[in-house]
Amino acid sequence: MDWRLLFLNSIFLGFGLALDAFSVSVADAMANPGMKKSRKISIAFTFAFFQMLMPLSGWFCVRTIADKFSLFQKAIPYIAFILLAYIGLKMVIESRKGEEEKDEGAAVLSFATLMVQGIATSIDALSVGFAIADYSSLEALTSTLIIGATTFIICIFGLEVGKKVGKAFSDKATLFGGCILIIIGLEIFIKGVFF
Repeated sequence: MDWRLLFLNSIFLGFGLALDAFSVSVADAMANPGMKKSRKISIAFTFAFFQMLMPLSGWFCVRTIADKFSLFQKAIPYIAFILLAYIGLKMVIESRKGEEEKDEGAAVLSFATLMVQGIATSIDALSVGFAIADYSSLEALTSTLIIGATTFIICIFGLEVGKKVGKAFSDKATLFGGCILIIIGLEIFIKGVFF
């Protein structure tokens, strides 16, 4: 394979796959506009890790257990919708609590919540394993590393956008963030089931 073409294809794949993670990054930063730089890096890294892991896992599944993987692939939109809707509803409920009960976004973006977001926004990337099924192991690893790096950069940008929006609408940021997650879940579900 031409490595320049692989590099270019992987950037485009990374960009396309990272759009959901970008939106969730915006929502996370809106809910917590005072987020520290180290936290932003860990969030972007989490999304990048899962966006890298899922296509590589899909590639592995296609090369080894393709028949079982194709059955699981039908459940992907449902799983993503349930996970994102759960987190989004949790954020909406949190936004309705009194200010004295809130812990400035800490409960909203716990480690477990971040892991669920990472899985939910990247689970559809499993199907990229079909697109890269003919890649060698080195080509698949290189492609997924590029996808991960692209996702990281896009998520850092999303966190900065969310921070600015969150400061402007701080009293409603958690509510907006939760609604965004629910909408993203619906979009993944509709796209995966009907198109």
